[in-house]
Amino acid sequence: MQGEFIVHENTTPLPTIHVVSDSVGLTAQALARAAAAQFGVTNPNIEVLPHVRSFEEVKQFIAEHGQLHKRLKGDENLLIFYTLVDGDLRRSLSDYCESLPNVVAVDLMTDAMNAIAKLSGQTPSKRPGGLHVADQHYFRRIEAIEFTIAHDDGRNPQEMTQADIVLLGVSRSSKTPTSIYLAQQGYKVSNIPLDPSTEPPKEVFEVDRSRLFGLMTTADVLVGIRQRRLGNAAVAASKYADPEYVYEDLDRARALMRKLGAIVIHTENRAVEETAQEILRYYERAHPQGADIVIRS
Repeated sequence: MQGEFIVHENTTPLPTIHVVSDSVGLTAQALARAAAAQFGVTNPNIEVLPHVRSFEEVKQFIAEHGQLHKRLKGDENLLIFYTLVDGDLRRSLSDYCESLPNVVAVDLMTDAMNAIAKLSGQTPSKRPGGLHVADQHYFRRIEAIEFTIAHDDGRNPQEMTQADIVLLGVSRSSKTPTSIYLAQQGYKVSNIPLDPSTEPPKEVFEVDRSRLFGLMTTADVLVGIRQRRLGNAAVAASKYADPEYVYEDLDRARALMRKLGAIVIHTENRAVEETAQEILRYYERAHPQGADIVIRS
């Protein structure tokens, strides 16, 4: 390893998760966050050693992090998640970690590759970063993200019919985060804010109903979200989070969604990923070809 690395302070009740990868480590980080969420921690502390090319880099990473953890916390135990497609490197790390009583190491790649190889009869390419290859799927994702950003919060409504998915919803109903998540899956998304004081763009009436989704929540949940969003400005902008105004906001949004024939998705007490997956269940039923062009993570 070159240069100095920083061990970030761990403010969670879980151990720091050390990711070792011969690519960028995104797969291991995603799985680490998913696992930590089962313990009530949505933002675990993660230290990453990416683009590994030699076993010496890994040994140095483990030794230096173990020493730092012992000095800072009096505990040199380490948890390692690794995604290494190079067989020799993977075996060297596995053997080394088994020899260290203070290290718990999890191989995230081998079982998955072996299972696919066994059932398909094919041999894996052993190419690091295969998920991020610049092929047609990669470029579709980039195009989708760029489109979605350009059509966030009602922008460029004249291009709305070019979207794969159009989201409608009142303020703070998770339109933008849901749009970005869907874009990362390769879908071009336009999202339209609904407000009792303004009319929606006329183009929304031209969108195929199977592409139109209304995000709905309860008044109590929405009032709480808006109050937290306003913070100290709540007094000055009290109407925005006033229960009576919120009920009116939701009622008018619900009426418009019915008029448009939009599929209504409830977002209260749901993670963005759950909302997006329900949208995709409806969308892919009507547009099954989408399943062929989008890579699932």
